[in-house]
Amino acid sequence: MTEWIESTPDAYLTTKEPEAFIAVSSSDLQLTGKELQELRGFGGCFNELGYLPLNTLDKNKQQEIYHDLFSPDELNFRFNRTPIAANDFAESWYSYDENDGDYDLKSFSIDHDKKTLIPYIQNAKKYQPDFELFASPWSPPTWMKFPKAYNFGKIVMTSKNLQSYANYFVKYIQAYAEQGIHIQRVCPQNEVFADQKFPSCVWSSDDLRVFIRDYLGPTFEKAGLDTEIFLGTLNGPEDMSFTSTGVKLDNYNRYLDNILFDDEARKYIKGVGYQWAGQHAIERTHASWPEIELIQTESECGFGENSWDYAEYVFHLVNHYFTAGATAYTYWNIILGDSVSTWGWHQNSMFSIDSKTHEVTRNPEYYVMRHYAHYIQPGAKVLGTTGHFHSMGMAFRNPDGSIVLVVQNALKRALPFTFADPQQPSKGVKATLAPNSFNTFVID
Repeated sequence: MTEWIESTPDAYLTTKEPEAFIAVSSSDLQLTGKELQELRGFGGCFNELGYLPLNTLDKNKQQEIYHDLFSPDELNFRFNRTPIAANDFAESWYSYDENDGDYDLKSFSIDHDKKTLIPYIQNAKKYQPDFELFASPWSPPTWMKFPKAYNFGKIVMTSKNLQSYANYFVKYIQAYAEQGIHIQRVCPQNEVFADQKFPSCVWSSDDLRVFIRDYLGPTFEKAGLDTEIFLGTLNGPEDMSFTSTGVKLDNYNRYLDNILFDDEARKYIKGVGYQWAGQHAIERTHASWPEIELIQTESECGFGENSWDYAEYVFHLVNHYFTAGATAYTYWNIILGDSVSTWGWHQNSMFSIDSKTHEVTRNPEYYVMRHYAHYIQPGAKVLGTTGHFHSMGMAFRNPDGSIVLVVQNALKRALPFTFADPQQPSKGVKATLAPNSFNTFVID
């Protein structure tokens, strides 16, 4: 039995009937017999500017949205992300300790998060029994940086400062645990290559290597934490980045390999997280370090139009990261109102909430994520494929044995499509894919 679900710009999640197709091969898409990485699943990021409009809705409507996003019966978002203090979609910029020179962190407090991020996460957890969370800071406390600013600067590389910052992570993890929220893994810095208009901090390869090797890893070990350290989130490196003199800035091997070839640093690194321009580097990591887990950490966010064209791009991103070896895909703004970020960027989201009418809209990227996340179970294996649809489709084998195909027709005309599993000729698929469509086939 095969279930076929189709979404087009004009009709979402339409159930259709594929034709019978018995064959051992297909020039469109067929299995190679290889099983690749096992998937943790899908998720999104808990941002303050998502929680605030959500919290204005009727309580029952709020819970409907939480159920839609996190319940195993719906999108089944289980591999989720949260910022450590303020990110670019926080209501305002803050850290957990802005008491200048407080190396003992006596003023450390997560009270700000108790009003927004923590209830956001706690509500989600009610619907997701296998909830996982990874966290990353966008900026250390400003007094730990030079210059002292949220949206500029670098970490001060003194032993006293680095140890205090490692302790800051421990305090954060312990404080969240007291709220019933387990942080399974951390990335030491969001977008290590970017000096942004919003909270950020640039880390050189050597500085990140030293911090993980000599401070963060040993401090987690001493505190008895089971929280994993993932190198990231990496928005690069891009080998074609140049200075004004034409010298390359971020050579892959000088950045990634400089850290991973350090055995004492690598022993603390359980994986690598990539986003944005990191999509150009992830395949090299997978090829060079196949034993290291890779995750995608942030879906690219658009400019607030929530268009079908951009949803097609996001579809491509999911395909790309899983093809490159990632085990999880994390969407960015799950929910947004009609406000902009603290520095004026309109972005896309799965749900939009109108501040005046409180009307809730599911945007095209919601349907992209549903075509994947609702049907692909945690623990599914990516299957090797070949054929002309290889760049527009993927195959997965769920733990229950079902095969899930997620296929796009990116063209503006209908396309015939066939799928074959040489080992099970009776489980082929034949269909005509609508123009600009997303398609999921579940083959039992």
